[in-house]
Formats: sequence, C-alpha cells, structure tokens
Amino acid sequence: MTKEKTITRAWLNAQLPTAERVKLLQAEMTLDEKLQQLGAVWVYEILDADQRLKRAKADDRIGNGIGQITRPAGASTLTPTEVAQLCNDIQTYLVQETRLGIPAMMHDECCAGVLARGATVFPQIIGTASTWDPALVEEMTGVIRMQMRALGIHHGLAPVLDIARDPRWGRIEETFGEDTYLAATMGVAYIRGLQGKDWAQGVVATAKHFVGYGLPEGGLNWAPAHIMPRELREVYLLPFEAAVREAHVGTIMNGYHELDGVPCGASKWLMTDVLRGEWGFGGMVVSDYFAIDQLMHYHNLAQDKAEAARLTLEAGMDLEL
Repeated sequence: MTKEKTITRAWLNAQLPTAERVKLLQAEMTLDEKLQQLGAVWVYEILDADQRLKRAKADDRIGNGIGQITRPAGASTLTPTEVAQLCNDIQTYLVQETRLGIPAMMHDECCAGVLARGATVFPQIIGTASTWDPALVEEMTGVIRMQMRALGIHHGLAPVLDIARDPRWGRIEETFGEDTYLAATMGVAYIRGLQGKDWAQGVVATAKHFVGYGLPEGGLNWAPAHIMPRELREVYLLPFEAAVREAHVGTIMNGYHELDGVPCGASKWLMTDVLRGEWGFGGMVVSDYFAIDQLMHYHNLAQDKAEAARLTLEAGMDLEL
C-alpha cells in the first residue's frame, strides 16, 4: 500500500457506528482525495491493450482513490467472467494500494438490461410501458439486478422518468411515454426491482433526467425546455417525486438542458430547494456525462472547468459521471 504516513484506518472497524466511521475517514482525507471521490474515470482509461488493469495507468488516474468507475461492461468488450475479474482487480487495487483503501462504485447502463456481453436483452422501456404491468417491470429489474451484481456492478443508470410528448425527440424509446401517472408507477416498480429489499444484494437506481429533458425546444436533444411552473410540477416533476418518496431511489441524475434559462446541473432551485428541501432526498446527485463541461462549452455559463465545477457543487451536485 502506498503511504504518505502511517495510518490505522480506524474507519474500517465495522464495530463502530457508521457516523463515527465516516467522521474518522473524512478527518484523514486530503483535499485531493476528497476531490477524487467526487469523480469517475472511464474503465478504458486504466486498462492495457488486452483490457486488463494496467498498474501505471491506475497509479496515474486512481492512485488517490476514485468515486466511480464508468462502464466496466459497456465500455469494454469483455465477457461477463472477464468483467467480474476486472472489477475485482480494480477493487483490490483501490483497497490495498491506495492510502485510504476506499473501494469504488461501478456503474453501467441498464435501460433494457445491463449493457454487457451475454446479458439478457429486455424490451425497450416504451414497450415495457405498454404492458401496464408494474409487477412485471419489478420482476424484470430484479433479473437485471442479479446480473449486474454478478458482474461486480452496483450502480445502474436507469430508469428514465422523462415524460415524452414530442415524437421528434430521439430518446422516446427510453421513456415510459407521455402519461405522468404511468411513468411514475412504472418508474417506482423499476426502482424497487433494481434496488431490491437488501442493499447487500441491491443495485443503486438512477432516476433521470432531472427534469423536463423530454420536452426540448424543436425536439432537439439538449435544447432548452419551456415549461410553465404548474405543468412542471404536475407533469414532469411528479415521477421523480414518486421515485424519491415511494421508491427511495438512491440517485438522481440531472439533464443536460436548461430550464427557465438555467442549466439543470447548476440550478440550486432544482437540486437543493426542491430535491433536498421539499422532498427530503438524502441520496446522491450525479451529473449526466459531460454535463459539467457543457456549462462551459455549451451553455457558456462558466469560463473554465473549475468554475463549472463550482457552480454544480454550489447547486447540490455530488458526483460527476
């Protein structure tokens, strides 16, 4: 294990209360180590040409730890057995070779089954919605949960809870459609099946894209959404509220777009006032891929990446995927 100084790792003592273990860990962490826990790296960034963990790359990219590893299955061409071995190798490195020994969350896509070689391919969500059968959805995501856990992946980037009423938008098939109640009911079932009743065997679900992403101007992906406050509350926020209050979803993901002139990822009203304050959400908020960069390159709200990160952190963003 790489050591800057001798530490006892008292936070690993399972006999201590969780709150005390967290306090001990936070007191030991450097600023760099805290920042690393806010981010993620794509799995291929730390692999060699044979898609095995490369020590030199790992030392460079995750030597101070890392919050998440992006798509160990979906961003590789490995077989399920190879994915499981790779996840084990990465976790072993993080636990044994980094100073603090914090394992990473492994996440992958799972809208219609986990995005992995050999995994079960289920119908697109729009087709699943047409069954009007929440119990079937929960059974489906229970299978997805077992397959993801077998791979060593415990964070799934689904379900999509966007209400989609403009057929020009190119992500209709990822949604439960145009009906708010159906989307909320199916979304709750999806989350319950994926997260399970026991976190030791569960996969953290991600309700996305918060919020109004499915009604972009002109049907163009990433375009601004023009939604009146009452419609936003009654139609577009409702499935997310159900996900938080009824299904206790573990993660919320912001959309790329802007709402009422404010990019969702930098909206304190959305991320703090509504999500944390009104609904009491205590889970993790994650950025959609590249959404923080887009505050600089697309929305022209930030001058550089550091300012973009500051804006998202000030709004309640916990992690950049």
